[in-house]
Amino acid sequence: MADTLPISPVLQARSAERASAQTASIPWYIWCNVIAVSCSVAGLIWDISWHESIGRDSFWTPAHLLIQFGGILTGLSCGYLILSTTFLKDAPLRDASVSIWGFRGPLGAFICAWGGACMITSAPFDNWWHNAYGLDVKILSPPHIILALGLLGVRFGTLALVLAATNRAATAEYRVRLERILFFCFAFLLAMTLGVMQEDTLRIFMHGAKFYLVVMCTVPIWFAAVSRASDNKWAATIMTAAYCAVHLCSMWVLELVPAEPKLGPVYQKVTHLVPPDFPLLIIVPAIVFDLLRRVIANWNRFAQTVVLGAACLASFFAVQWPFGNFLMSPASRNFFFATDKAPYFIPPASHWARFEWLPTETDAAQFGLRIGFAVVAAILTIALGFSWGDWMRRLRR
Repeated sequence: MADTLPISPVLQARSAERASAQTASIPWYIWCNVIAVSCSVAGLIWDISWHESIGRDSFWTPAHLLIQFGGILTGLSCGYLILSTTFLKDAPLRDASVSIWGFRGPLGAFICAWGGACMITSAPFDNWWHNAYGLDVKILSPPHIILALGLLGVRFGTLALVLAATNRAATAEYRVRLERILFFCFAFLLAMTLGVMQEDTLRIFMHGAKFYLVVMCTVPIWFAAVSRASDNKWAATIMTAAYCAVHLCSMWVLELVPAEPKLGPVYQKVTHLVPPDFPLLIIVPAIVFDLLRRVIANWNRFAQTVVLGAACLASFFAVQWPFGNFLMSPASRNFFFATDKAPYFIPPASHWARFEWLPTETDAAQFGLRIGFAVVAAILTIALGFSWGDWMRRLRR
């Protein structure tokens, strides 16, 4: 009797979709680049901690080697992908590629290959620079700028590779699997933009309007972009949670590693690697963003950006301002929040070492003006993120 019962066409389609999703695997080149980005992220966090705890004693530190391994891996994998797509007529990505200087390959592969080349080039340049001008802990040196450009290229290129594969996904289940990687790609870019601004987002600035202006110039664009690039209604929250999880794990692991300064002058007692600061509470505006954008989904684009921008700043201000008070208090000086860990080169008389606010505005009028600029910055970055996200939805090569 079972042989005579017809199977629903919808059920057949769903079964075929599930089977297709199970057999479809994440492409090898995406895994290679995700590993490369992860190594560079871990190495960069480790390297900053190394500089703050030990100083730069040699190019051959484990952190430097981990960063450069990421550059080599992405350079080799994307170089092979481009060459194979160019010279093999039956290459699987030949029809989903762009042509640059006679070579063919996915757009993200070209960006990653360029980024990997920059990273590899920065290594001998950085070694020569320190041999010529001495060991230091400066961030913005010429070789570090080349390295930063390479890191940025690899992260954007990996994002482009994942986006193209996601937009070409034949089934909804396969797209969901790719989107999980997509969230981490966005989280790594969020981390890098906040990392570039880390000198202006220290806890001593959290009661100044400049702090909120800097955050609104860097964070909301990623909320908007990921919410457009992904079908997940909690896209901004998931991305931000991934960033916070990586940040917290880095904090707590580094604190366990013994270390002591090898360069002077030494102002702070350091016995273990100095961890990064506790992450900003951007998870709150991310949740507010995801909740609010569904409520106002039928509004016009301008109204949405204005409301979402104002909500991002208001929610972040509401939680970060009092949290700043906590971070300045003795209650935060423990392993979990790690506010009692300071780089060895911080003078005892500094605001950081004394747990005192460092004013960034001279009066209430300047404070209010900068807060107004922060609202405008949030609105503009969200508008830019929406437009960029719409372009990401169309990326298939």
